[in-house]
Amino acid sequence: MPQHFEEVGAPPQQAALWFASVLRDGFALTAGGRNAPFGEIAEDALRTVLAGQRLNRDIGDAVDHVMTSLKELPVHPDVVEGLRGLTGRGFELAALTNGAAGNAEALLERAGVRGDVGRVLSVEDAPRWKPAPESYAYALRELRREAGDVVLVAVHPWDIDGAARAGLRTVWLDRTGAPYPAVMTRPDHEASTLVELPDLLGG
Repeated sequence: MPQHFEEVGAPPQQAALWFASVLRDGFALTAGGRNAPFGEIAEDALRTVLAGQRLNRDIGDAVDHVMTSLKELPVHPDVVEGLRGLTGRGFELAALTNGAAGNAEALLERAGVRGDVGRVLSVEDAPRWKPAPESYAYALRELRREAGDVVLVAVHPWDIDGAARAGLRTVWLDRTGAPYPAVMTRPDHEASTLVELPDLLGG
């Protein structure tokens, strides 16, 4: 996302601030009992982050540009090989996103791996956002699986912690080499790419 902030005249580091603001506001709302759509929170946070920046276009156009770019992101280079490696070893895959299911499905379609992922679920259909326990419970009901039979793979430690507290097994995908937060429940496994998962999980 940093390049898309640059395209509208904003500093590229604003992308990280924006995403952190989206999570903060989403978590705050869900803690208060409201399940607001990711897109609405993201757009509001974007307007706040871009306010006061010397943009090269009207702020409304800048917001539209960044939000459109969000829906056109590519997958990481290891995703296609990693997902196909898992399905080739007999794993059944599903996705659970705090965003819109349609955006996640489109991302997988662009990468050519939509057929490798069975269900694409969104917390918009659950009582609350991840990492609230209700979000994982919703996914388990939809997938008709027991918590101990499901492995959640995520890059966010807060997602790992939430899933572990809900009884799921976990794999932390550490793409940056950052240390895992000591205050959060440790993952069952750690990996740096999805390609490692078939051997790691023993499928």
